Amino acid sequence: QVQLVESGGGLVQSGGSLRLSCAASGFTLDDATVGWFRQAPGKEREEVSCISSSSSNGDTFYPDSVKGRFAISRDSAKNTVYLQMNSLKPEDTAIYFCAAVEDPDCGAEYDYWGQGTQVTVSS
Repeated sequence: QVQLVESGGGLVQSGGSLRLSCAASGFTLDDATVGWFRQAPGKEREEVSCISSSSSNGDTFYPDSVKGRFAISRDSAKNTVYLQMNSLKPEDTAIYFCAAVEDPDCGAEYDYWGQGTQVTVSS
């Protein structure tokens, strides 16, 4: 059974940092493309980062809204993908989800989703 579990969310002041973790079981993240999404109340879900599988060199993607502030990385030994979030802004407040798919490249439709972790940035 595949399971993705996010952790690391919380309350932080504007300008602060958080690191989110996405730990997998029943699934090897090295062979997968992994994405981080967020959804704020009343807003559409937004993909904020993606890392392609190791076979595709772990290419990364960021939208303009987080480019230069967020960084995605993979720890193969821990079967975990991280999202380092720096220079956080109140508009980054949302529930953050990780998702994975056994596809080499970003842009694929995700098959597995975590339950989400709340990130709140105070002004």
